[in-house]
Amino acid sequence: MSDVEIPVYQPDPNIQRALVVVAHPDDIDFGMAGTMAVLTSQGVDVAYCLVTSGDAGGDDSTHTKDERAAIREAEQTAAAEAVGVTKLTFLRWPDGQVEPTLELRKAISRVIREHRPDLVITQNPERNFDRIYASHPDHMAAGEAALRAVYPDARNPHAFPELLDEGFAAHAVATVWVGGSTPNLVVDITDTFSTKIAALRSHVSQVGHRDDLEEMMRNWATANAEVGGLATGRLGETFRVVNTA
Repeated sequence: MSDVEIPVYQPDPNIQRALVVVAHPDDIDFGMAGTMAVLTSQGVDVAYCLVTSGDAGGDDSTHTKDERAAIREAEQTAAAEAVGVTKLTFLRWPDGQVEPTLELRKAISRVIREHRPDLVITQNPERNFDRIYASHPDHMAAGEAALRAVYPDARNPHAFPELLDEGFAAHAVATVWVGGSTPNLVVDITDTFSTKIAALRSHVSQVGHRDDLEEMMRNWATANAEVGGLATGRLGETFRVVNTA
């Protein structure tokens, strides 16, 4: 267990709506799907914003980029449904070419203003030299753009005034959870782990060949639970909570 006590997530009446912003289809399901199932089971209205459609996803297929994007959007839609999420926005940025540009910040701000979440969940914008594969450039860029959209863009009516013209009023997000960062919150996903695996298996093009998928994810979730100080045998997902009120 961790020497530093990390709070365990408890149902929070201040979180009625949540928006998850990530780079690729399957990012949520590898890192956060257990938490999504926890939130939706508590009545939280969760929506997803996918920056890319995974058109450069790592598989051996000979599909065109458009075909691969369509496949991966369908897989992500099925995965979302498995954890109780039906609202998805695909921004369709080119996979492997995401940068935290003003245009991306505006696109994410539009989704924030449309869904009006109390909580945004996103990826770590900082490189992890101990787990380099977690630090895909698209992940870092999506996380950075999401944080910039939360503050200051989405809440500032003078940022991207064209959004006001489109009917998207400014909205201030109170809290951000950052996945893959130094954690100060653990979510117990023991009871939703099987749902997480079902969601992840929806990404057939990416994990259909993996016989070790459930074992790998259980090992990850066990390590997270240990970091979070959960009891032996429990499973967890961890986040860095950032107060953005």
